[in-house]
Formats: sequence, C-alpha cells, structure tokens
Amino acid sequence: MTQTELPFPGLRGVPQAEEPQNRKEFTSDQEVRWCPGCGDYAVLAAVQGFMPELGLKRENIVFVSGIGCAARFPYYLDTFGMHSIHGRAPAIATGLATTRGDLSVWVVTGDGDALSIGGNHLIHALRRNVNMTILLFNNRIYGLTKGQYSPTSELGKVTKSTPMGSLDNPFNPVSLALGAEGTFVARTIDSDRRHLTSVLSAAAAHRGTALVEIYQNCPIFNDGAFDAIKDPETKQDAIIPLVHGEPIRFGSPDEDGKGSRGVMRDTATAELRLVDVAEVGEPALLVHDAHADDPTTAFALSRLTDAGYLHKAPIGIFRQVEQAAYDDLAREQIDTAQQGGGEAAGALSGLLNGGDTWTVA
Repeated sequence: MTQTELPFPGLRGVPQAEEPQNRKEFTSDQEVRWCPGCGDYAVLAAVQGFMPELGLKRENIVFVSGIGCAARFPYYLDTFGMHSIHGRAPAIATGLATTRGDLSVWVVTGDGDALSIGGNHLIHALRRNVNMTILLFNNRIYGLTKGQYSPTSELGKVTKSTPMGSLDNPFNPVSLALGAEGTFVARTIDSDRRHLTSVLSAAAAHRGTALVEIYQNCPIFNDGAFDAIKDPETKQDAIIPLVHGEPIRFGSPDEDGKGSRGVMRDTATAELRLVDVAEVGEPALLVHDAHADDPTTAFALSRLTDAGYLHKAPIGIFRQVEQAAYDDLAREQIDTAQQGGGEAAGALSGLLNGGDTWTVA
C-alpha cells in the first residue's frame, strides 16, 4: 500500500510501521495522574486505542502540549512528545510540521491554554493551515490552577476569581476556528467513545490544520457542566448531530424513529432556527454540507450553541475542506529555490548568509 492509498491521506510522507501495532505499544510506563473521574482519562484511552490504526512508526508521531491538566498527555503516550510553555504549543508544532514532513504532529491543549494566552498562536495556525491536529479539551474552567474562570466559562460563572460572577462573554471555540477559516473544525464529547474516535479518524485524514473541540468534564472544579448533553433523559433534545449530506435533525424520535426537531434556514432573514419537523416537513430542513467552501453556514450552526448550560449544542464535523497546507508550500518553495539555482537560489543564500551573521568558535 502506498502513502497515497492510505486511509489517512493527511499523513502522507510519514513512515509506516512495519508490523501491526496495538494500544499497549502506545501506552507509556508513566503513572497517569489526573483527578478521579476526570474526562481526560476517557480521551487518553480513545487516543491510545486509535493510534495503532494510523499504522505509523511511533518515532514519527509527536504530541506537543502547553500548560494545564491536558498538557500531561505526552507523558502517557509512548511516542515523541514535548510539554511546552503556556499557549505556545501551536507555534512549536508549526516549526516541527514545517521542517519535518515525515512527522505526524498533534497538539493537546485546553480552553485556558489555547484561548487565553495562546489565542494568537491558535488563530494563526488555523489561518495558515499547518498540517497538524489540535485537540482542544474544553472543561470551561481552569483546573490545574484550582478553579478560576476560563475564556469559555459562561457569563455569570461564580469561581474563585469571579466571586460575584464572570462579566466576560465566553469564547465559542468552534466559532473562533471557523472565523479564522480553519479547514477542519469539529466538536465531540469525552464520554462518547465511538463519536470521539470517528472524529479523530477524520481529523487524522485531513491535510492541514484540524481542530477538534472536546467537551471534557472537570469533576472537581466544574462538575456537571455538560450534564444536559450527557444525561440520557436530556441529551436527545440537547445534542444536534451534524452528519455531512443529511438533514439536520435532533430531539426525541418521531414515528419514523428520526429526531422530531430540526434546523431550518429562515427564507426571510437567512438565519438558522430550530423547528418541529412535523410542522415544516423534512424537505424544509437544512442539509449539512461540511465540504462547502464558504464557512458562513458552518459558523451559523456553531452559533446554535447556547453559552449558558449547553441545553443545545451541535456535535460533529462543522467544516472539512481541502486547501493547500502551509508546511507543504514552504517546503516546495525551498526545494524550488535550491534546485532552480540562479536568482532564486541566490536570494535564499543571501537571506541565510547575509547581514548580521557571525561564527561561534
């Protein structure tokens, strides 16, 4: 099987493992140290179980993390990894992906790490479309530093740093990524192993920046933040599943076993609104198109997420489009300059060797 025939075209150029692998080979000898009941355990188990499916040499897989509870991830995977500095994981991963086309580069970050001090690095990685997969763990709180409000905490959130309630309007990570025109943007849930694995698979197959927001419960400092989308009695009405090519339906099943509610575009205002399928009919529902070049509709879907207690939350792949990856273009540009000679090679040589350079004895 050639690289172009791999089920993960986003990983072309990365050496394949010679023998089949299993989860144990991707599990390090380090003791996993998160609080009991933390959603990070479920994500780690899913990633460890998923890694063998990539069929790659472990020494060509790199996990880069920032600062926070999720940032311990590289210690627990038997791959190469780097626990970097606060918010800068996307910048370090950009350097790795650009200089080493033979690596599968993953970033593990949290809502505080990625969206506060690291916000600038995140949006530029997305707009450049660097070939990396970013797993953004969103527990809507600062867990490692013991319970301060984060950039995704809801308005009015009472925490140690906001005793009278937060005054900040929260970020919607999916909206932010789509605003930066990310080419792959998805959302999943820590406790839904099947959905999480399917989204990871699609993200790995993508050539370019793939951002996956993972709703992840913090049982110590923000327990129950995602109860509405996890409780069997409420999740059917709270989760809006997004499946490419299918009408967007959700809610308690109707007579046909399909969701009784759906998403429709208002013809007068062009806005998206939630409707009862029995009243408008299925032909009136919006058919999800994750492959649309224009991210406008995907952004509108992301805005259906309420910023309070997540009584409504679209889950799935919002956008998945093909675009040239920054690191591929950078390597091509350098190869052209080096192979072409003449003016291009001279310009590159002058840039590298001219100006303020010195030799260290």
